[in-house]
Amino acid sequence: MVLVTGANGFLGGWVVRSLLQQGLKVRILAREKSDLSDLAGLTFEKSIGDVTNYESVFKALDGIETVFHLAGVIGYQKWQRPLMEQVNIGGTQNILKSCQEKGIKDLVYLSSVVAIGAGFKPTQILNENSAYNISHLHLGYFDTKHEAEKLVIQAHENGTIEAVILNPSTMYGPGDSKKGSRKTQLKVAQGKFPFYTHGGVNVIAVEDAITGIMTAWKGRHTGERFILSGENLLIKDLFAMIALEAGAKSPSIGIPNSVVFGLGRWGDFKHSMGRSASLSVENAWSSTLYHYFDNAKAKKVLGLQVRPAKLAISASVAWIKAQGLLKT
Repeated sequence: MVLVTGANGFLGGWVVRSLLQQGLKVRILAREKSDLSDLAGLTFEKSIGDVTNYESVFKALDGIETVFHLAGVIGYQKWQRPLMEQVNIGGTQNILKSCQEKGIKDLVYLSSVVAIGAGFKPTQILNENSAYNISHLHLGYFDTKHEAEKLVIQAHENGTIEAVILNPSTMYGPGDSKKGSRKTQLKVAQGKFPFYTHGGVNVIAVEDAITGIMTAWKGRHTGERFILSGENLLIKDLFAMIALEAGAKSPSIGIPNSVVFGLGRWGDFKHSMGRSASLSVENAWSSTLYHYFDNAKAKKVLGLQVRPAKLAISASVAWIKAQGLLKT
């Protein structure tokens, strides 16, 4: 039996479906009131708990042979860092400790390309051997994913577990717009967002990421780390693709970096005064860095094949249309 944490997330739902399609029995670890609507119609066991609670993690591992650890928190504001440390780092510590106590060796750790770093210019394309180069920016999400990944690597090197680490880039496909981090992209598809920042992003179809994950696991590539990435795109071009597929006007107003950071500092100030703010300096860095990655290792070792970003975005927007979300 396989345990999946973070099963109610976008990628988690795809992982559960893939495992079930292979005839495997799946148990998920989820909070009692977690929204599991994306898993409707699937047959799986549910163990009530949270990765931040060691006892519930330990209990969920009864009879488990393999753990797919996906649970995590994404945030781009300073005040969210304690929660990300608790979930992304502390939750991973609980998984590793529980696996050791239960004698479970097989761990598939779903990290992210943010754990590798980012570029300050479009010519910086990172790979699995790139040094983490943004610690001085104090970006909570990036830092906590990087630290959690280090824990997994250390546990593997100590012989506690046999882990394979996957670092997906930004995934597009059916259902992705339900992610909290996709609010801007949804507005672009609705024609309600005329701006773009001067950064870059890497896009991979979720189906291709799933193939890479399963190939890495079944191929027993333990001790390895694989970037699962696709096409490197300017944010301007990404937004243009989304708008074109949705039949909306493409964002045409490029915001200078100085303005982006000014808005971020204003957002941080507002929050320090007890007022809500959607923008922050961490947002500013994330949207102006170049998240460009090289998938050569995954192509060579896993045989990873990736479709053009346009096809992944087309599938994403088709789902948005089917859900009636362009009418809101």
